[in-house]
Amino acid sequence: MPKLDRRQPLHFIGAGGIGMSALAGILAERGFLVSGSDPRPNPVLERLRTAGVRVFQEQTAATIAAVMAAEGAPMVVISSAVPAANEELAEARRRGLSIVHRSDVLAALINDQASIAVAGSHGKTTTSTLIATLLEAVGEDPTAVIGGIVPAFGSNGRHGQGRLLVAEADESDGSLVKFTPRLGLLTNVELDHTDHYPDLASLVATLQRFASGCTTLLANRDCPVLREHFQAASWWSTSSSEAADFAAIPLEERGDGTLATWYEQGVALGTLEVPLPGRHNLSNTVAAMAACRLEGVPFETLRLAVAGLRPPGRRFDCRGLWQDRAIVDDYAHHPSEVAATLAMARLMVESGRSPLPLVPRRLVAVFQPHRYTRTAQFLDDFAAALTHADAVLLAPLYAAGEAPIAGISSPALAEAVRVLAPDLPVAVAASMEALAELVASGTGPGDLVLAMGAGDVNSLWDRLGTLDGHERPSALVA
Repeated sequence: MPKLDRRQPLHFIGAGGIGMSALAGILAERGFLVSGSDPRPNPVLERLRTAGVRVFQEQTAATIAAVMAAEGAPMVVISSAVPAANEELAEARRRGLSIVHRSDVLAALINDQASIAVAGSHGKTTTSTLIATLLEAVGEDPTAVIGGIVPAFGSNGRHGQGRLLVAEADESDGSLVKFTPRLGLLTNVELDHTDHYPDLASLVATLQRFASGCTTLLANRDCPVLREHFQAASWWSTSSSEAADFAAIPLEERGDGTLATWYEQGVALGTLEVPLPGRHNLSNTVAAMAACRLEGVPFETLRLAVAGLRPPGRRFDCRGLWQDRAIVDDYAHHPSEVAATLAMARLMVESGRSPLPLVPRRLVAVFQPHRYTRTAQFLDDFAAALTHADAVLLAPLYAAGEAPIAGISSPALAEAVRVLAPDLPVAVAASMEALAELVASGTGPGDLVLAMGAGDVNSLWDRLGTLDGHERPSALVA
């Protein structure tokens, strides 16, 4: 692990990335001399500049020269997204600079402070957001390093003065084994990131290494893989209070939230009004509350703070109304995430209650497959999840730098959906511009247009804004 020393500057290649920017901002606020580069215009970069980070737009050899001329030899921080051929990285290597991965810097922060690290296949960003939000609401003033924008902070990174640090521990490249938090939290385990993990066993082995480095482990008892392969000091559940240390059993599930009874060690302590709909969000909330309880926060204090919870950016993020359609952006890019997000949206349609500006009458799923490897691995599972919408619009597959795989495409996914649900309207767009036109022509007033994916499908709202606004037919394009 690198030793962070305020006498040595740090330079982040790709500083605008969601994980990199959080670290750069926190270190700048802690008094480190920080610079970074990113060619993409990004509001996050403006926040970094405000925090005192010197930001370069060019990723060239000249950037390294400029940093060294002004600040001396920096420690260069990269992420897995920075290619080996990056000109700036090549120049740093040529000059013999110290080069570390972002996970090394995060590990230095986690391992140097009382910390809570959230890992698992799904729900990491939301759960870590909820933990940080609750701790802030009860006066703990935490530091937070999270892979999404936390509404309570307006940022993905926060330098707090309190004793605790909350971090999202990403398993996608296996680097989380470097972390040794005081409290580790596992949300669930399911095969994903098949570009890195050949099978579930290899993912489990990596998470077991992470778990072995945690002083205390808190885990989700509702996940069968966790029950079988992990020994947790404490468990949480939303299905049973008998074998879990912490549980919230639903009394009423609505489109705008869940009313549940809170249990500890099988004893009911009171009811809990969770303002986030969906069983997955209830689980995330229970995990967050359990982590706070293990840190000594009283239940009654937490029960009041829960009312102010909001999900992070790109997690069922309502962008607004467009021609009386609610346009929602969500990061779901795994079949289980798609299924959970659609189930939550369906609850809004069927219960007649919703946190959106309208109560939706119909659910239109707009989905962008992400990576050829993931789509190939889960094609049928994606198709099954999408059949729970009233209509499906597919964006072009987002490659994320991967080479194409024969037979894997958005049209192939559309055909798989049609096999399972022949009467379900399904359409495929040839481009993102065409996708906006499909939404305009294939949806109507009162629809919930739910855009899901980890690629550039989040640009749908802006693309809709460029359309001419004329009335279009409501039937889906074939």
